[in-house]
Amino acid sequence: MTAEYKVLDGVALITLDNPPVNGLSHATRQGIVDGMNQALADDGVQAIVITGAGKAFSGGADITEFGKEAAMREPNLHSVIGVVENASKPVVAAIHTVVMGGGLELALACHYRVVASGTKVALPEVKLGLLPGAGGTQRLPRAIGVEAALNMIVSGESVDADLLASMPGQKLFDEVVQQPEQLLQEALAFAKSVAKVKDLPKVRDLPAKHPQGEAFFQFARNTVGAVAKNLPAPLKCVEAVEAATKMKFNDGLAKERELFINLMWTPESRALRHLFFAERAASKINDVPADTPKREIKAVGVIGAGTMGGGIAMNFLNAGIPVTILETKQEALDRGLATIGKNYEAQVKKGKLAQDKYEARMALLKPTLSYDDLKDVDLVIEAVFEDMGVKEQVFKKLDEVLKPGAILASNTSTLDLNQIAAFTKRPQDVVGLHFFSPANVMKLLEVVRGEKTAHDVLATVMALAKKIRKVAVVAGVTDGFIGNRMIEQYGRQAGFLLDEGATPQQVDKAIEKFGFAMGPFRMGDLAGNDIGWAIRKRRAVEKPDMRYSKTADLLCEKGRFGQKTGAGWYDYEPGKREPIVNQEVLEMIEQHRKDIGITPRKISDEEIVQRLVLSLVNEGARIVEEGFAQRASDIDIVYLYGYGFPFWRGGPMNYANELGLFNVVETMKRFAKNPHDDAQFWQPAPLLAQLAKEGKQFK
Repeated sequence: MTAEYKVLDGVALITLDNPPVNGLSHATRQGIVDGMNQALADDGVQAIVITGAGKAFSGGADITEFGKEAAMREPNLHSVIGVVENASKPVVAAIHTVVMGGGLELALACHYRVVASGTKVALPEVKLGLLPGAGGTQRLPRAIGVEAALNMIVSGESVDADLLASMPGQKLFDEVVQQPEQLLQEALAFAKSVAKVKDLPKVRDLPAKHPQGEAFFQFARNTVGAVAKNLPAPLKCVEAVEAATKMKFNDGLAKERELFINLMWTPESRALRHLFFAERAASKINDVPADTPKREIKAVGVIGAGTMGGGIAMNFLNAGIPVTILETKQEALDRGLATIGKNYEAQVKKGKLAQDKYEARMALLKPTLSYDDLKDVDLVIEAVFEDMGVKEQVFKKLDEVLKPGAILASNTSTLDLNQIAAFTKRPQDVVGLHFFSPANVMKLLEVVRGEKTAHDVLATVMALAKKIRKVAVVAGVTDGFIGNRMIEQYGRQAGFLLDEGATPQQVDKAIEKFGFAMGPFRMGDLAGNDIGWAIRKRRAVEKPDMRYSKTADLLCEKGRFGQKTGAGWYDYEPGKREPIVNQEVLEMIEQHRKDIGITPRKISDEEIVQRLVLSLVNEGARIVEEGFAQRASDIDIVYLYGYGFPFWRGGPMNYANELGLFNVVETMKRFAKNPHDDAQFWQPAPLLAQLAKEGKQFK
């Protein structure tokens, strides 16, 4: 059932019932129209109330219909809105909990709106690279004023209904019900009170004006343009709202529709919609049913109070979960606690965290030097030095003290999780939880599945990831898992580009212009160049034939480890993160070219971008093919949330789809002919080659 109809004492009640958020699917839209027609034809019905069952009035469009014919099948949302707005009997929207997108556009078409206190109101379409396409840009400015409406539409963020209702002159809400459980009762009573009104109010008939007019919209374009950068939708939102102030209502609707359709075809909107679905797909594990029982996580232990351990602990404290944090020395423990406290104090000073919440979070934190204090926790995450010998000591000790059923997690970024699990007598309880630094800020969590990791352990940590507001992606046990295995190839290409004639500045600027948050050399300086150095030393033993540029090793031999030493690929002033070009580094690169007999050539920014990004694509395709990632879109999620890939490009695999996989393969074949590159690496991954041959895309 998608829309229920009944009559209560002369008032027709149409209840949207399409869980979880009453999305406006074709069946739901048809149900609304059928209910409206029934109510209008019944002489015993004096007024109509539309509401939503469950936990929403309506969250808007039904996401399962995105991009499908059903989304536009009659009655489409425009038709539904027309039936509601032009009804001869009063229509009252009884709004509660959440009203978003098309749901708000439907409510705006009703003659009256009664809202429960605390309801979240939003037009979030801009987050999908779109704008509200069913009158939202034309009606909302008339209901709450041009400036307030533009802010909501351009940001896509939700606003509390109580705040909107308190705005002087607003026409959005006719009544606010302070006790949400009384909403329906109050809405039915309100409907009866307006039953005899003949000249029914319509939002479309209200004026949409701004006193500064042209000057305001020019300011809005400048401001929004500076923030939006490569995203076209925010500026189109400004254009649509401006149309509401300059055009007749129907002309404004036509303009909104034109802009909406144009945005639908942009690669940016396709990328953001891809991200929307990719994020939802990532939460599903193919062979772990959704109803798999989950273990209860009431208390967590963290081994290591350094930068990573402290950041991990903060995630659980923020979610109200008690944390016991363990260190081997009191000095290290004190230092870790002080850092956590300072991080929270900084949030308090910025007004982002209330003092009482800061105190409550710190009260949940228990420091210890004894493993015995972990005997009652439900989950332990180790965040110790990346050395297998150290991990072995920790996991053998945890195996001794932890209660049966407790989950043992490693934050390792490159080590073999199966080997770590083998240090215990309960490998089924061992899982990888790879947080990204800073762990209290970065949204990505790689969940590493060992050969023996139990299904309920996976289900538990995936649910826990949501609770601590992380985007989790499942990875198999392969060197570097998903993200770091790919970034190694990206880093190798960055090194080859230096050997062939590029500078660190050119490479960083080119990829940052493409949209990355940070180029590879700035990223190396931030993370610490010694980390990659240690990995390369290990690789030299494991894979002595693997080609890579030696420039990064030469840099590390000079002690230039990055920001922490004040010098890396760039120089840094004390306490500052702004990179300063270092002439000595450029001379070192130049000398290395001479030593290996390479004559530098001019390298275009386009070549830099393609070699860096397509290296990610090729390695990503191998990871999917080998079964270490469930789907190509999971790789996009890893790079969007963990490595600064531009959101508006949708991740490396989506970017490859946009280029066309045939073109990607041909480009790789060209790179393979470069004598200073790794020809073997540029052989297209079999999955990529097959998809290109068949004219298909990554999914």
